[in-house]
Amino acid sequence: MTERRDVRATYEEIASHFSETREYAWPEVEAFLDGRRGRRGLDVGCGNGRHTERLADCVTHAVGLDASRGLLDEARARLAAADLADRTSLLHGDAAALPLRDDAADLAVYVATLHHLPTRTARLASLDELARVLTPDATALVSVWSTAHDTFDETESFDTTVDWTLPGGDTVPRYYHIYSPDDFRTDLADSDLHLSDLELSSGNCYATVTPE
Repeated sequence: MTERRDVRATYEEIASHFSETREYAWPEVEAFLDGRRGRRGLDVGCGNGRHTERLADCVTHAVGLDASRGLLDEARARLAAADLADRTSLLHGDAAALPLRDDAADLAVYVATLHHLPTRTARLASLDELARVLTPDATALVSVWSTAHDTFDETESFDTTVDWTLPGGDTVPRYYHIYSPDDFRTDLADSDLHLSDLELSSGNCYATVTPE
């Protein structure tokens, strides 16, 4: 069984090369953030900080959190280059046990990370943690890879690994829980989040959520 330490180790190994392929914010994140404003923003699973950088345009202070120290190093360099070091903070932590107090953020993005948690228990805990750290009037965007992607023939949720190929040719397997849209709705319904809207785009599910 894949464990969370295995997922962390994967991203420590591929952090630098992975960051090189993740230059721009996803258009769905851009669309979600467009026109939204807040005091404190949170980017869960921030990777190299591409969405933290965009979030910082919408809030007074943005926090990026990731389990990979290597990716946080990439994010730190990116945010410094964008002259955002004073308006952003980076945290090393677990998405299923966020090292933040209650009501810590009023705008959040949680993109392409939940599906890397290898058990439903951890995924539900992570959704509950997101709800806990959101202010009562906060809004967040949560995305997962979906069976709707044309890569997959399956219609039911399933676990898989997808190889990452490093420049030298070595491959590193990455764990994914591929969600069916219905199962994603079910997990959101079983969490402390309220689903406001769910859309499919580019093979991903995007849920706009608020705390219950």
